[in-house]
Amino acid sequence: MRVFLTVLAFCWFLVGVFMVLQYHREKEFKAELLDTRLQMHNEQIIQDLRNGEDIINIIQKIDVPVDGLRVTLIDSKGEVIYDNDTHISSRPLSNHNNRPEIIEARNFGKGHAVERISESDDIPYFYSAQLGDNGLVVRSAAPYTHSLIDFLRADFTLLWIMAGLTLVMSLFAFWSSHKISLSITRLSRFAEKAERGEPIYDEEAFPNDELGNIASNIIHLYVQRDQHHKKALKQEQDKIRLKKQLTNNINHELKTPVASILLCLELLEDHPELSDDKKTDFMDKIKINAQRLNALLLDVATITRMDEGATLIEKENVDLKALIDEIIEEERLRTNMKIILDIPSLIVYGNRILLESIFRNLIDNAIAYSGASEMKISADSEGNFIIRDNGCGIPSEHLPYIFERFYRVDKGRSRAAGGTGLGLSIVRNAITLHGGDITAENNNGLTYRFNLKVNKNATKST
Repeated sequence: MRVFLTVLAFCWFLVGVFMVLQYHREKEFKAELLDTRLQMHNEQIIQDLRNGEDIINIIQKIDVPVDGLRVTLIDSKGEVIYDNDTHISSRPLSNHNNRPEIIEARNFGKGHAVERISESDDIPYFYSAQLGDNGLVVRSAAPYTHSLIDFLRADFTLLWIMAGLTLVMSLFAFWSSHKISLSITRLSRFAEKAERGEPIYDEEAFPNDELGNIASNIIHLYVQRDQHHKKALKQEQDKIRLKKQLTNNINHELKTPVASILLCLELLEDHPELSDDKKTDFMDKIKINAQRLNALLLDVATITRMDEGATLIEKENVDLKALIDEIIEEERLRTNMKIILDIPSLIVYGNRILLESIFRNLIDNAIAYSGASEMKISADSEGNFIIRDNGCGIPSEHLPYIFERFYRVDKGRSRAAGGTGLGLSIVRNAITLHGGDITAENNNGLTYRFNLKVNKNATKST
């Protein structure tokens, strides 16, 4: 508001100066116009005097431009030698060479004076004087009658128009400044909230103007940045939580196989008299638990690599159909489950090892836990996959959690089968890194649906 009042005062000052100048300019123009008319009258008198006519005859025949016009002839000495006002001409008059219009006429040929009171009759006149021959000055004096005063009065129409326009502009300026003030006030509230760390929502509307748009964009960008910051902070907190959870789960998962290995080694060391069959049995248990430890460490390494270095994972164009064919051929060597592959040729730009882990883990899970006799892997040209088996499925209460790390539906059965509890978590993370997501549902068995981003412009890897 202070800025508005300052600018408004400055504008009114400029308009006031302009109106004063225009008023004086208008009066000067009117005076010059009247002076021109009287000077033409003076010039006509001078011309007639040159032609030898008598001044009285001239005055009688010449048209008078203004009612009540006085005509005075002044010689080079400043004495009045003629005045058409007989009442005045009979009086002794002072020297006229000190009159401003006479001085100007003698110096420049013509001169005039606005509203000077005559010493002879105390009436204000408008004087126009012109220098003639032999130092003679012809002076015409128009008395300030009502008609002359009206003529010389400045025209206030333009001034009123300017005042009206200025008032309209002031109202418009107030309206505009009010809109600007709204934006500034809201920006000020935004700054105060931001300084106090209060939540800011991009809901408050701003005027639809340049400043309003800029203010709205500033708040929108701040809200976006704040949301991104909160999201990044939450992700960082989730990572820390997951790391702690992973560490705790790893410690828990390591205890069982390590304890089993140590127990078997202690028994072998303390009882050398054990039979060969018993010793072989203990060695088999040690080997199984060592393999389980190795599998757990490999899975943990995979999870950690995806968490810590997703952008550093090497990628290439991978022919999925060929890759899945290789996996199926290997899996058929250790299972009687029928595996059907029905997918077109698909090229995915990704990491071959992680893509392999997706399909190998899903197939291994079906073999180990589902009891299925058949599994079908199908996909369309857009990379939408459906992997379905005809096994026992998963209780519905467990479905929302099966992709979490170390989550087991049947913990005893999973450990007995050699599972680490990280397989499906690896699957989900690998799919996410390749631009997709995965869901699971029971449908006469277990059905997985996920999508992988297909590189349609790539040629098959050779």
